[in-house]
Amino acid sequence: MTTRVPVSEWLFRWPSDHPVLLASRCLNCGNHVFPVQDGCPRCTSDASEVVELGSRGTLWTWTVQGFPPKAPPFLGATSPEGFRPFGVGYVELPGQLKIEARLTESDPDKLEIGMEMDLVYDVIGVDEQGNEIVTYAFAPAGQEGQS
Repeated sequence: MTTRVPVSEWLFRWPSDHPVLLASRCLNCGNHVFPVQDGCPRCTSDASEVVELGSRGTLWTWTVQGFPPKAPPFLGATSPEGFRPFGVGYVELPGQLKIEARLTESDPDKLEIGMEMDLVYDVIGVDEQGNEIVTYAFAPAGQEGQS
């Protein structure tokens, strides 16, 4: 049985059957910040709480990563034969913030600004122990992620 591990702590609830991103909400001005951090960049208050972000938003803008990024920190295949282009975009979570994220879709004909997107888990690689590394991503609403 393959074990799945999160790419980083404090990005999302793990383990969980339903993806939920974790953010900070400033108790002084209400500003949301992702990922979780101690201070508010808007008002500089250090009074905040950890909150769950919404799991559905709208695609605000996007592009396709068509070549391998530098590794590290990139965890996927970097050879021309093994690299698969992937979508990257900003998804607006109503009343909270815009979040930069991987997209499960990379076909430009299937992505459109303003389309509904759902938060999903996405396997992005395998670590030295053979564990699948899981991160968050957004998929077009109604479609499953790659995980």
